[in-house]
Order: sequence, then structure tokens, then C-alpha cells
Amino acid sequence: MTPKQEKFCVEFLVDLNSTQAAIRAGYSEKTAYSQGQRLLKNVEIKDRISELRREEFKATIATAEEAEAFLARAMRGDIEEEVVVTEGVGDGCSEARIVKKRISAKDRIKAAELIGKRNSLFTDKLDIDANMANVTFSFDRDDGS
Repeated sequence: MTPKQEKFCVEFLVDLNSTQAAIRAGYSEKTAYSQGQRLLKNVEIKDRISELRREEFKATIATAEEAEAFLARAMRGDIEEEVVVTEGVGDGCSEARIVKKRISAKDRIKAAELIGKRNSLFTDKLDIDANMANVTFSFDRDDGS
């Protein structure tokens, strides 16, 4: 793959517009539309675009460990949020400003609940796996026989 083709692949992911990607990659504006269409039919180009998309996906999606770490920080109250508060400034006037505060107890409880669900701490049902192939039942009659 040429450097220009590699640049096309990267630029295509910006807006998924093959014409604009071709222009940004250095192809002529006059032929950019046809060049972009031709490049998208090239198997090597398609594979590279797919590879770049997978890499981007992996880089932007949170892992289970990241999600659990965030929930743990929230549960402990280590996360702050911005809230708007209004304060009186005299003569019946008030002023709004943004302050940072720890997340609420309700949000901390929700984080604890989500951690508990994730770790099956609150299950009402039991998962039982049994092999019932060789089970024998015996019944006693009421008359003792």
C-alpha cells in the first residue's frame, strides 16, 4: 500500500466520505470522486479501513475493569460533579455559579447496587447443574408394604 493510500484510509474514517478523503489524501479534486470509489473497491484498502476501525473501537470502548473501577470510585464518593447553584447577592437579586461537589448518596448507593449485581451478590435464584441420568426413586406405601 502506498503512503497516499494509507492516508486515504485514515482520512476516510474522519467522515466516511470517499471524495473528501481522497482530496485530503492528496488526490486531484477533479478526479477525487472516481478515485475514492475505486479505492473503496480495493480489497487491501477495505481490509486496512476495517483494521483501523477495530483499533479505534478498542481504544474508545471501556473495558469491564474500567467500568468496575469507575463504579468503585463512585461508591466511595471519590467522584465530583459540577452543579449550578444560585446565591443571593443583595437587593433581591441572585447569581448563578457552578461548583464542584461529591456525588450524592443516591448515586453512591446506585453504584454499590451495580457492583453487587455485577458480582451476583443479590441473587434470589440458584444456578444448579445436576446430572439426573442415574436417579432412583423409592416410594413407601401407606400400608407399610
